[in-house]
Amino acid sequence: MTNRDGREELCTFCQKPRHRVRNMVAGPPGVNICSDCIEICSTIITEDRRKTGGAKGGAAGASAKTLQVPSPRKIVEHLDGYVIGQESAKRAIAVAVYHHYQRIAQGGKKKTDVEIEKSNILLVGPTGCGKTLIAKSLAKLLDVPFAIGDATTLTEAGYVGEDVENLLLKLIQAAEGDIERAQRGIIFVDEIDKIARTTGNVSITRDVSGEGVQQSLLKMLEGTVSNVPPQGGRKHPEQQYIPVDTSNILFICGGTFVGLEEIISRRVGKARIGFESGGDAAANVEVGPALFHKVETEDFVHFGMIPEFLGRLPVVAVLDPLGEAELKRVLTEPKNALVKQFQAMFDLEGATLRFTDGALTEICRKAIVRKTGVRGLRAIMEHLLRDAIFSLPEVGKGAEYVVTEENVSGDKPVKARKPARKKTDEPESGIDAVGEARPA
Repeated sequence: MTNRDGREELCTFCQKPRHRVRNMVAGPPGVNICSDCIEICSTIITEDRRKTGGAKGGAAGASAKTLQVPSPRKIVEHLDGYVIGQESAKRAIAVAVYHHYQRIAQGGKKKTDVEIEKSNILLVGPTGCGKTLIAKSLAKLLDVPFAIGDATTLTEAGYVGEDVENLLLKLIQAAEGDIERAQRGIIFVDEIDKIARTTGNVSITRDVSGEGVQQSLLKMLEGTVSNVPPQGGRKHPEQQYIPVDTSNILFICGGTFVGLEEIISRRVGKARIGFESGGDAAANVEVGPALFHKVETEDFVHFGMIPEFLGRLPVVAVLDPLGEAELKRVLTEPKNALVKQFQAMFDLEGATLRFTDGALTEICRKAIVRKTGVRGLRAIMEHLLRDAIFSLPEVGKGAEYVVTEENVSGDKPVKARKPARKKTDEPESGIDAVGEARPA
């Protein structure tokens, strides 16, 4: 395309000729812009919006103003679809989450002299009891960004490891760069018990991955404007930062706190028997998961958590280890139950998969022995069905797999059972789809 003078049109900004670009947009007479410059301008605007907290009054602002906060009962009902048991913990979490997002939703509507502080949550329970799943399910219900961080990778600023601001960067990435939406998200910090300070440490070195991390998290948990490096990693003076206000970010911290029950038992034992009994007081209190429900702030302090950190986690929810009955429900009831997942996998190949009640019971018993909670269930199922899945594409459609107690106990591998053929078909050879003779 040429202009009135017969010369090829040039981009007013980069001076590229028409034949070197995909498209050329004509503006006022003599002014053109090429597709390359349009893409560059779009990138600059997007980056500017990301750094300044998103476009005010846009989609992000509208979503924040129209935030629909479900009632605590609705929150519990939603969690019931994913998390089995833990009724007391789900109620405590539902109330805390409701108050937190109700505070955000009403923040711009009612002006009062009373400032409601946010209530971050501390989840205490054994591995595989549903701590991470609860946090994920809450974020899905509320339609807010969600990020998971591991406390074991964090160190105090200036030392080898990750700064605590990297938790905020993960949330920004989950919000696809929308800062305003990220500032209403949920961050789950796992393995929080691993940053307990080292008691009785005589070393002159700093506890940079323990108490130092707790100190670094204080302001972030309470609410402050943190400067987040856009590319992650360590900060340096010449770097451009993304300011993020953490006042409305809900922090959920989870940990197993192995050994905390002994601390609780000593305190409870002394309270029952008296201080004169000395160290033998704890011997009169049975140590077990039920003791976690009697936990007090002083117990966490003895464990190694600093009081200032605990003060920013006012809601403590205790999750119980899952027994055989709960594990069996986990296998079958939730929306994403393991049995349903594997059945869907077999269904993709045109096969069916069934489990007998005895097989499910034996799977749960094996998981309890492993002491890894729900995570143990998946490991057992993967090992149990590995060979069957390996040969599944070659077996053909219409095959039926029935998992029995003998299969789980290891006495018999899971084999395919072909459906009975019609009389018009060729006579059966007496060999099933996986090459084993069938009894007459």
